[in-house]
Amino acid sequence: MRPTDEEFRAAWPRVVRILAAWSGSLDDAEEYAAEAMSRAVTATGVDDLAAWCVRVAKRAWIDEHRRRGVFTRIAPELATGESMPGPEFPDDLQDDLTDRLDDRVALLFVACDETLAPGARMVLALRVVCGLSIAEVAMHLGVQESAAAARLTRAKRTLAQERGAFRVPDDAERRRRLPVVLDCVAGMFTVAHRTGLEPPDALADTGGQALSIADALVVLFPEDPEVRGLRAVVRLGLARRPGRVDDSGVALTLDEMDRTRWDPRLLRGGLADAAFAARGDGRFALEAAISGLHSAAASFAQTDWPRIVQFYTALQEVWPSPAVDVALLAARVQLALATGGDLAPAEVGLQRLADQGPAYARRDAAFALADLCWRTGRRDESATRYRELADQVQHEAVRRFCLRRSGTG
Repeated sequence: MRPTDEEFRAAWPRVVRILAAWSGSLDDAEEYAAEAMSRAVTATGVDDLAAWCVRVAKRAWIDEHRRRGVFTRIAPELATGESMPGPEFPDDLQDDLTDRLDDRVALLFVACDETLAPGARMVLALRVVCGLSIAEVAMHLGVQESAAAARLTRAKRTLAQERGAFRVPDDAERRRRLPVVLDCVAGMFTVAHRTGLEPPDALADTGGQALSIADALVVLFPEDPEVRGLRAVVRLGLARRPGRVDDSGVALTLDEMDRTRWDPRLLRGGLADAAFAARGDGRFALEAAISGLHSAAASFAQTDWPRIVQFYTALQEVWPSPAVDVALLAARVQLALATGGDLAPAEVGLQRLADQGPAYARRDAAFALADLCWRTGRRDESATRYRELADQVQHEAVRRFCLRRSGTG
């Protein structure tokens, strides 16, 4: 029986890691892993997909290098008539990895090398760790396919130049790279949160993969508040996911959601992680606190907006970014609406980010402004903003939400 798509996705990081450690090349590992998996589609008697692909890939690699060796040997022979010995390869094709590190986490620590730019780390992580195609990576990150491919090429070239042969970082290096790894996993979950409101299956569930990786990181660093904070953010985001789309396939805002549909098991686990993370004061400890307040509130109206504003203000200090600026301003809008405060400063700030911020911040600010107009009764202005947003978003559920609020859907 042909392995399922989910089995292929699950086997991918194991196969790539073994081949990269064996050959010393991440490029070769990906190339021959893909070749082996393409052969597995039509093969019979594949009981252990990862082991089968490793064996096939290693033999393909050896065959190719033997062919190259023959040419290396006969080229001078053709000129001199002398016979030269060919290259030797080990017959042992067994995996000699002895550590018990999760394969995706091992590859993630490789992908999150400090020498790589953040965008390159994300592309490398999504491609090598999650096994997404370049087209899928480009779609998830909202960039051109050529740009994603170029980032991937640069990342691999930089790693080869700076680090040489493939090697999984040791314990000390892992600890040093941990903040970068957490940032990358958070990025993976953000991608999923924005585009995967209703993933059709586990194969397409990047959010579920982010949670699985966060679980593995907690096993490695169980007492780290930032690791537990990250898992809290992922757990709580996934817990709320069942309520994000209505029965007709239209996205819902937080105040429209039926909170009884939220996943109670993930909520309990996420809130426990958030409580543990509260002993720290880093980025993910603060994000966990914010997500915890949203998740624990009995209703939107009972949300503790003063504390959310307080936590976003602290987050702005430890992790300044346009995304946090937008979120803080949006929280200030909700606080002003709840208390009858002055909306003008927050609205001016959101408009500035909608006009001048980076692409993702412009979009988030535009949504916040459209929502502000909606809640303050400026329905004509709100409709115009939502019509413009409907032309920009790719996710169908969000597009239909924008059309509904614009009065055209």
